[in-house]
Amino acid sequence: MSKIFTRLAVMIVLLMPAAAVFAQNTPITGTVTDKSTNEALAGVTITIKGKSGGTSTNENGRFTLNTNEKLPFTLVVSYIGYKPYEQEVTSASALMISLEAGTVLGQEVVVAASRTPERILESPVSIERMGAIAVRESAAPSFYDALPNMKGVESSVQSLTFRSINTRGFNANGNTRFNQFVDGMDNQAPGLNFSVGNIVGISDLDVENAELLPGAASALYGAGGTNGTLIMNSKNPFNYQGLSLTYKAGVNHVNDDQADRSEYRDFSMRYAKAWNNKFAFKANLSYMTANDWAASDYSNFDRYTGAAKTGDRNSDPTYDGVNVYGDEPNAAFPTLQAVATAVQTQTRAGILAATGNTVDIVAQLNASLPANATPAQIAGFIGALPAALRPNVQNMIPFYFGLRNNAIPAVAPTRTGYEEKYLVDYDTKSIKTSGALHYKVTSNTEAIFQANWGTGTSVYTGSDRYSLRNFNIGQYKLELKGKDFFLRGYTTQERSGQAYNATLLGTYINQNSVPATTWFPEYTGAFAQAKMAGATDAQAHVSARQFADRNRPLPGSAQFESYKADIVRKTIGPAGGAKFNDKSNLYHYEGMYNFDNALNGAFELQVGASHRTYQLRSDGTIFDDLNQELTIKEYGAFAQAGKKMFADKFKLTGAVRYDKNENFEGRFTPRISGVYTVAPNNNLRVSYQTGYRNPTTQNQYIDLLVGGSSGVRLIGGLGSMIDKYQLNANKGYTLASVNKFKTTGNAADLQFYTFGDFKPESVQSYEIGYKGLMKEKLLVDAYYYYNSYKDFLSTLILLQPAGGTPAGLATASTYSTVVNNPDEVSSQGAALGLDYLAGGGYNITGNISYNELNDNNSSLNSEFNTPKYRFNLGLGNRTLTKNLGFNVAYRWQDEYRWSSTFAAGQVDAFGTVDAQVSYKIPFYKAVMKLGGSNILNKYYRTSYGNPSVGAVYYLSFTFDQFMR
Repeated sequence: MSKIFTRLAVMIVLLMPAAAVFAQNTPITGTVTDKSTNEALAGVTITIKGKSGGTSTNENGRFTLNTNEKLPFTLVVSYIGYKPYEQEVTSASALMISLEAGTVLGQEVVVAASRTPERILESPVSIERMGAIAVRESAAPSFYDALPNMKGVESSVQSLTFRSINTRGFNANGNTRFNQFVDGMDNQAPGLNFSVGNIVGISDLDVENAELLPGAASALYGAGGTNGTLIMNSKNPFNYQGLSLTYKAGVNHVNDDQADRSEYRDFSMRYAKAWNNKFAFKANLSYMTANDWAASDYSNFDRYTGAAKTGDRNSDPTYDGVNVYGDEPNAAFPTLQAVATAVQTQTRAGILAATGNTVDIVAQLNASLPANATPAQIAGFIGALPAALRPNVQNMIPFYFGLRNNAIPAVAPTRTGYEEKYLVDYDTKSIKTSGALHYKVTSNTEAIFQANWGTGTSVYTGSDRYSLRNFNIGQYKLELKGKDFFLRGYTTQERSGQAYNATLLGTYINQNSVPATTWFPEYTGAFAQAKMAGATDAQAHVSARQFADRNRPLPGSAQFESYKADIVRKTIGPAGGAKFNDKSNLYHYEGMYNFDNALNGAFELQVGASHRTYQLRSDGTIFDDLNQELTIKEYGAFAQAGKKMFADKFKLTGAVRYDKNENFEGRFTPRISGVYTVAPNNNLRVSYQTGYRNPTTQNQYIDLLVGGSSGVRLIGGLGSMIDKYQLNANKGYTLASVNKFKTTGNAADLQFYTFGDFKPESVQSYEIGYKGLMKEKLLVDAYYYYNSYKDFLSTLILLQPAGGTPAGLATASTYSTVVNNPDEVSSQGAALGLDYLAGGGYNITGNISYNELNDNNSSLNSEFNTPKYRFNLGLGNRTLTKNLGFNVAYRWQDEYRWSSTFAAGQVDAFGTVDAQVSYKIPFYKAVMKLGGSNILNKYYRTSYGNPSVGAVYYLSFTFDQFMR
């Protein structure tokens, strides 16, 4: 960490102007009022156009801005809920500025689309934006929860505090195709390669805006983000000063059959202060606690075919519940028939050895007793044997007669697992702290030191369900930025805390109570006994399970809690624990320069470069790093040029980026776009973009046993990992071919898999769109896109047979790895968004999106995981009366199939309503808000195997020193 910041500090010193001596400051003073009421407005942001930093008005609406800029210049005056205003300053005389309340559509300035400021109407690619007003007026518990109200945005909810955002298909739990940045810092966890929701993000009080780019953005932002990029910006303490507090109290789990009604509490605080427009700081703290949503799908699931099946624990001996852990099947598990044969064979061999090969007990039983021997006949036979042999023969009798009468089936029962609610920590919480120091080196250059740290308890769905208990991430940044450049370096420090694998926990509780080497013979023997007594197969299975589970600890018992505490304390590996020990880090530095001013408007030009290092540190609990240190280095550079032509009606922009990861060949990602103004405030856009993503750190180096008793080992796709498990020398059969073989019995159906080169995934994206403002009342945004993926990264499951023959499948090792799909994968979609100012302060919004995976004949699962249709509707008015406002949002999405390495199945269509009513109390500088998400309390799931989400009802109180 010290090395990267040393390098950065040296570059900052070199970039600082040689003459950092300030000219004599000119104080600009003034007062800002409401145009209609003449009331003073506190907290209004005042900046000099084109310059960094600024100031804000005090409680009396007055401001003082010290600057060394030469007159004349233009002030930009902005305030939440008011139309933006610009004032030319020609002298140091006091200014009187009046702002008009209202909303202006389509005039927001965005940066993310081109990495340079531009009106959202003129963006060359699709972009969605959530500003400070939208954050404040949202009915969702947090602004991050409200992101799915944006056009084309979907999410996967794995926990109350863990939501994965996505656009344009291929959604996932922990989405590695979607990038997320906070104040320029990549927000991913280095050991996971995806953002853990908003655990270490921005609190609602500190959000200035969030800009979302659907689709590929690699040409400007580097690897990843093939499906989207979210850029969140916090408030600058120069522009947003004062104290803000929010306390939110509520309830969830209303009418929930999985949990009692529970309290929901959320507290946030922000304070910022600036001195002489020279130095400023801010500090944030937020704390949220609640009872998490429960994953409670106990339906039967076949992990080998990826399909639901009939039956439950009482009716299906091979039952594997979706959210039940410790009951997973294993290809190497013995069938009842195999267990009985093994017991008989071992007993027979032991007696032969003990009697000098004179007593073949199986042969004597065959000769002496009929297949339907009575208990008296059996007792007489055993009584005639030497006393030393009787116990072993007595034990073997049920197995012997079960085999002789073909009463023992070739069925491999699963163990009795535990429901998730008994294994996962549902006491969810989120603690976020952040602080920043800002110093103006010159009037145009600002130095920033920023620290963000967050911890929480949540649940993540990967190949298993993981309880992220006290998981924490810290991000620390040093940045120098000016009007035309920035230079930043930051590090992300991930610590897994007491996170553990819930599936392994369930497996090891079973194993610690009764080892599998005991449980399976006991189950088989009890089954055979029941059959001898005349029971049906179903009755015999119930009897056998009751007997084998007689020492199984029940949830909540002292023995259960003792086993649980011990297992989650031990790390994954030989110790037999379920805990992760991840301390992975990321180090990144980058710079960019904008030559627009230097070129005097001849054309636009931006260049930039970056370098990144991943340090993977899991002590063998995630990665193949038990006996080695793993690091991955990446670097890249980009250039972008743009030019307006044809009387400024058409703007053409082109960009190209080169990136190199030390494990893969370097690659170029070009982008070209055009925007044509067909009429004032009406623009057509067309773009061709490319994107790519390197295989994640886990795609490369993971080495983790998951699935509990199912014994599936996740391994990275690099050649070194494939060779470690000899999958080139002793190839594995594909799961699809094994399933076919089980059906047909034809060994010719089995297919070995031969590995090829392991490459990054790339996408080519074509888009045409329109954004226009009609009569300053209606904003229309529409687009169509087509994406074509090459070398699509897909999951592959292989069964490596012992001896390399079909007979070896009985004891096969199962591996899950990542390979490149040899077939083209393509998708397409479209969206339409409407925003209408209806008069009287009413704002009506609506959007609809369509996404579809094109015909896919690939043998590998692409995991599109996206509804074909979804739409949002909104109605709001923040000035229903002088102090009263409201907002209502309705969201609906179509049914669709969800597929992942954890589970696969149908996700039902659902609709949900969020709503809030707010009331301002000017005397106390406060706002009361009564609201809720999913207020109709219709429980829904966004993805298969994840929890059902109900309502959150809350009452919040917000204090803002300047009533913004």
